[in-house]
Amino acid sequence: MQPEHQKTSTSDLVRRLAAIPAANIGDAQERIGVASGLSPIWSGARLAGPAYTVWTRPGDNLFIHKALEGAQPGDVIVVNGGGDVSRALIGDLIGIRAKNLAVAGFVIDGAVRDAEALAACGLPVFARAVTPAGPYKFGPGRLQLPVAIAGVVVSPGDIVVADADGVVVVRREEAEDVLAEAEKIEAREAAKRTAFEGALA
Repeated sequence: MQPEHQKTSTSDLVRRLAAIPAANIGDAQERIGVASGLSPIWSGARLAGPAYTVWTRPGDNLFIHKALEGAQPGDVIVVNGGGDVSRALIGDLIGIRAKNLAVAGFVIDGAVRDAEALAACGLPVFARAVTPAGPYKFGPGRLQLPVAIAGVVVSPGDIVVADADGVVVVRREEAEDVLAEAEKIEAREAAKRTAFEGALA
């Protein structure tokens, strides 16, 4: 471990983890922290950033609106929507607002809508499903508490990385060790791919 004064900043950790496939990050933490069942709602979506957490009643997005008032640029808004897929928790209007606020994207254990419009505005969104049905807006909810998404606990400030394979969560206090191991795994796999391609040539 690095001495305290040499610890890597969160922004550097996010930048370096963003360059590594989610699968390699999952491997680097012994395949835990992988939120299976959450997928990108448009092809090519990728995100990485510290978690801003939301716990909301299934089908209700009042506290997602509140989260947009508190989230910082670069944050990933992580929503425990109870896995409910009957009503979308966000659509393009929230997406455009989030994009304008420089939010990195959303990870939602629930459903979303307006997939094509979200793709058009370039906001990365990972969710359990897509549905045209809109949300309620009554609450209750909570912000910036540990939440569960797809069986993984996410605390505020944990680093979330997501790509075509899905979503992985890295505990902030373990992020430096996970990054170091993930970079080693990626380097080993790159060397193997080069060897395989050479054998096929």
